[in-house]
Amino acid sequence: MIAGDGVRVTVTVGVAPDVAFAVFTTEIDRWWRRGPKYRVAGREPGVLVLEPREGGRLFESYADGAALHEAGRVVVWDPPHRLELDWRGGNFAPGEVTRVAVAFTDLGGRTRVELVHTGFATLRPDHPVRHGEEVAAFIRRLGMWWGDLATSFRELAAP
Repeated sequence: MIAGDGVRVTVTVGVAPDVAFAVFTTEIDRWWRRGPKYRVAGREPGVLVLEPREGGRLFESYADGAALHEAGRVVVWDPPHRLELDWRGGNFAPGEVTRVAVAFTDLGGRTRVELVHTGFATLRPDHPVRHGEEVAAFIRRLGMWWGDLATSFRELAAP
């Protein structure tokens, strides 16, 4: 990974990979935190959906279904081992994309879930996704954001 290009977050959950993969994908709306820091809908009610197939969308539906934000497209669907998404922030221009890769590793009754989000080096230095932050500060904040989500996932997958 190029310095400043992305983040890596790892959690271990006390369930087998098939269960961890299922919770990560089919219960994403339950573990993905709510509020303006994590969702386009902000404080309004919305639903986050991951369509379970290659080419499937990761999207948030809100405003009683009248609005939809597509955050990603599944490019690798390999249950229960791997999931990869082309990721687009709400302020990305057409053609701008990053990659989120999630690997599920069997640890004998437990699963290590490693999420790697890369591709930021391809975006211009003053891209709005960085909120005016220097690269190191932006990557640190992004890592904390994914870390918060990974903690929420871990708490749901194996309470």
